[in-house]
Amino acid sequence: MGYDRQNAAIAYAITQLTALAGALPRVVEESEAVRIEIDVTDRLPRHWQQLLAILDLGTTFGLTDTDSGQIAWLRFE
Repeated sequence: MGYDRQNAAIAYAITQLTALAGALPRVVEESEAVRIEIDVTDRLPRHWQQLLAILDLGTTFGLTDTDSGQIAWLRFE
């Protein structure tokens, strides 16, 4: 994926997650990737198909269990 296209996909994912979750996602810059994380609240499972479509924009995506709940994440390499 080209640099400009990847940046556009990242910005789109952030915008869509913000609208869907009602909160800003966390953006973590890694050495060769960008990871976007959002806490899974009661609001997100009601929009699971939309959430899955957003997560699928990344190179990889998943759910992580934490002590305080779950985090949905997607990663652009």
